Amino acid sequence: MSIKIKVYSDYVCPFCFLAEQPLKEAIKGKDVEVEWMPYELRPYPNETLKPEGHYLQSTWKQSVYPMAEQMGIDIVLPRVSPQPYSHLAFEGYQYAKEKGKGNQYNDRMLRAFFQEEQDIGNIDVLTKLAGELGLDEEDYRDALTTRKYKEAHKKALKHAYEEANVTAVPTFVIGDTTIAGIRSKETLEQIINEELNRQKSVILTEGMACDIDGC
Repeated sequence: MSIKIKVYSDYVCPFCFLAEQPLKEAIKGKDVEVEWMPYELRPYPNETLKPEGHYLQSTWKQSVYPMAEQMGIDIVLPRVSPQPYSHLAFEGYQYAKEKGKGNQYNDRMLRAFFQEEQDIGNIDVLTKLAGELGLDEEDYRDALTTRKYKEAHKKALKHAYEEANVTAVPTFVIGDTTIAGIRSKETLEQIINEELNRQKSVILTEGMACDIDGC
């Protein structure tokens, strides 16, 4: 039986990008389905952060860069200032998911921002990136321009904020287990295996029965 993993993330969260690698390693060879779930840390009209500001400069120096170096992942503090809102990119994610390319799209957005310093709040940039994934650029641009997936994205955010009660990203929901923050491959593997074993146990006990002569 397959295990469902939901990963709540924001495209402007560096820890969400760093969390991808250990997750990919942990699920290799396992019957696992991963779905990335939208979460906006600073939804419009809240002000987004500036890369030249003290908060991002200190956070990256003290936490992001050391962690990335330890993990062997190339990452850079994007010079896009102020940082883009992520709602348009997430509306594009709804489009990509509908076309069966949600996870590829999610990965491309994170890499475009944290490795290539592209402005993922810009429709032209988003359209180009969508085209790289084989999505129809004209159709994609039209979806973003008309805000076709605005309500679908709002529904996804409502789920994250109010139903899943996510307060920080990345947050992993692995079967019935919820954990926040970057986790090692080993920790993720342990949780996945525990969830798989729990499912097997449920399947084994579900068929137990007694007849008229006893068990």
